Amino acid sequence: MEQLFEGKVALVTGAGSGIGEAVALLYAGGGAKVIVSDVNEEHGAKVVASIKDKGGEASFVKCDVSNPEDCKQLVDKTLELYGRLDIACNNAGIGGEAKPTADYSIETYQKVIGVNLNSVFYGMKYQLPAMLKSGGGAIVNISSILGVVGSANAAAYVAAKHGVIGLTETAAAEYSAKGIRVNAVCPGYINTPLLEMMDATAKAALVGLHPIGRLGKASEVAELVVWLSSDKASYVTGGKYLVDGAYTAV
Repeated sequence: MEQLFEGKVALVTGAGSGIGEAVALLYAGGGAKVIVSDVNEEHGAKVVASIKDKGGEASFVKCDVSNPEDCKQLVDKTLELYGRLDIACNNAGIGGEAKPTADYSIETYQKVIGVNLNSVFYGMKYQLPAMLKSGGGAIVNISSILGVVGSANAAAYVAAKHGVIGLTETAAAEYSAKGIRVNAVCPGYINTPLLEMMDATAKAALVGLHPIGRLGKASEVAELVVWLSSDKASYVTGGKYLVDGAYTAV
């Protein structure tokens, strides 16, 4: 793989599986030293081991992204281990209930907002100053197709993912002139552990929503994240980019 990130340090949240794992592996394959962060230590350790087995450099740092102090400590640990921060992918997320808005529990709403939206603010709050000290950088926030369209029975997830795009655009406006690019990626339904509990009938219904005729792969999302994180996207900032098999085109 082309060494797009030689000498750079990248941080990925929710990197223990799915899209986050795919992103971490590609960052490492491009020469970056990678901080693999997740709440699941076992999964995170496996990703670190996989990177090291391929000759890369990585460290695991446990982080509950809904906790601002954890997010601060994650960046502090990154700087302690590697001395700089150049790239961040704020990917960690959860699904939540499937209920109409009036029936949606307040507890679950607050949890989904905490993990999917507040975490992006907390992450950037500490990542941005670290990148400024490193001379610039790139942040990619993982939103969703449900960050650009609504969906019944998903109030918290839709609200959070729309909010991620708003945070992304705001940070891009504030920091692009200071050498930090900020973009959002909006995946469609991707074959990740989040969908593993679905039965075959439900998965087939999801496939039918994508004109391309299949669900996406984590690696397909990761390729876009990596491009946006690289100098090849040097004039790309403040955008939201769909990886959705034409889900939003119909």
